[in-house]
This record gives sequence, C-alpha cells and structure tokens, in this order.
Amino acid sequence: MARTDGPGPELSGNLVYLLKHAHLRMAELLNEALAPHGVEGRELGVMLALAGRAPMSQQQAAQRLGIDRTTMVALLDALEGKGLVSRHPDAEDRRRNVVELTEAGRETLRLAVAASDEAERAFLTPLTPEAARELREALHAVVFPGRDEDA
Repeated sequence: MARTDGPGPELSGNLVYLLKHAHLRMAELLNEALAPHGVEGRELGVMLALAGRAPMSQQQAAQRLGIDRTTMVALLDALEGKGLVSRHPDAEDRRRNVVELTEAGRETLRLAVAASDEAERAFLTPLTPEAARELREALHAVVFPGRDEDA
C-alpha cells in the first residue's frame, strides 16, 4: 500500500520545498532556543551585525543585513524597548542615528549566540560532521557566489 503521509515524491525532491521546510525547521529550533533570552532570530541577526564593530548608523546596519530601512527601524525599536540597543545622534552628523549594543545587549547576545549554536547542532544532528560542513559551504557558495568562505 502506498504511503499517504508526507509530501510525496513530486515534492520530496524539489529544492524549493526542501529549502523552505529546512528553513522552517531551523527557525522553529532557533525560536525555541532564543525564547528564554527574550529575543527572536531576526533580532539576533541585528545584534550580531552590531557586535564588535564601531557604532554604525541604522542605515548601515540595514544594508549590512540586506533589509529595508522600515524593517530595521521596527527591529531596533523592539531591541531598544528591551534595553538591548541604544540609539543616539552621531557626534559628527546629527542627522544620522548611531546604534550600539548596551551592556545588557552584549550579555544577551552572548547567551543567545550559545543558544543559537545549540539549535544549529540540533538541526544538523542527522548529518555527519563532514556533511554538516559541506552543507554550510554549499549554502555559502549559493548565497554568496564568487566570495571566499571568510568573506
């Protein structure tokens, strides 16, 4: 008797289907891991973009992440409301807002990165370490064609 559960052979080999469902699974694991730290995946991305760098403008952060300015403002509003980032006018150009992690933001980032790393490990559990590395390298090559791994 044929199986009726699952996507069926037409979809189970379809790259779009596989990428979408891999993303959904990773997002689910990440959200569960980050919940105790009070941040979401997109907020973690913003915090990572800000970490370890000279203070940058909202616009620079949005460009770095490849998101529109309106979305960036909403993400920064949420992070600022949680006390994780601060915004203030740039001393050299008062029209420009500079964004920085607060002390609480740096600590939350440290904890959230550890939780994110654990979610990635859980996601990659079905793969051997070599296959997990190859998957990461293959995705990097697709997302950043022509750029080295360290770029």
